[in-house]
Amino acid sequence: MVRDATQPSIRIVQLSDCHLFKSTEGKLLGLNTEQSLALVMDLIQDQQHAIDLVLATGDLSQDGSGESYARFHKWMEVFSCPVYWLPGNHDLTDIMANHQAAQRMSPCVIDAGNWQIIMLDSTIRGKVPGNFTESELRFLEKSLQASQGKHVVIALHHQPVPVGSAWLDQQIVGNAAEFFKVVDQFSNVRCIIWGHVHQVFETERNGVKLMSVPSTCVQFQPNSQDFAVDKESPGYRWIDLHADGTHGTGVSRVTGVDFVVDYSVKGY
Repeated sequence: MVRDATQPSIRIVQLSDCHLFKSTEGKLLGLNTEQSLALVMDLIQDQQHAIDLVLATGDLSQDGSGESYARFHKWMEVFSCPVYWLPGNHDLTDIMANHQAAQRMSPCVIDAGNWQIIMLDSTIRGKVPGNFTESELRFLEKSLQASQGKHVVIALHHQPVPVGSAWLDQQIVGNAAEFFKVVDQFSNVRCIIWGHVHQVFETERNGVKLMSVPSTCVQFQPNSQDFAVDKESPGYRWIDLHADGTHGTGVSRVTGVDFVVDYSVKGY
């Protein structure tokens, strides 16, 4: 249990798409991802003084190396609260599991006061787009059935709805209709959050808030037809889950730093 149910709210920090390499000198599109994560971590520690839960929503590694996960785990040790992580399309779950207790990875359900957070795996091994296995959808349905009387957040890596960037939306969860068929059966789902798109996107569907998070490294340009890198800085999202089922959220980005990015690259 993260916090007693009598407490007024739960503060979550979501970070995503760190794309760490085996070497600390590794660069994605010209940007040193270790250094950018360090700056985001500094920002979090400067701004957030009462975090209850950290959710890391995938692509924590770029190359799937044990070294990259070991360092990510080390970064997360600065938090005094629980840290949960789920895989993205660049991650290798079997290697991830060697560097974090198995119960800290998806699929899992996190009890947090009046809330439950359901962590899902939307990845297809060796593929970029997302898709849920039948077993993952069954896990979701059973978890939601058991969540009655609680408010629910669902977390995954891939976007379950189009975000408006044509090239990224080819990588959407392939069976999103089946996913929402499960979700729509339950009136206590309040938020669905994800990573993958390296940009901020927010919308609402059937009263459920849907939102993505910036990457801790390179950002992708919103509403782009083809692959395009944005000039926005790395960042993270915070979410406050209130006991009555309402929530507040915001995004913070690193400021005062000129990040070196190769804008001529047309893919990653």
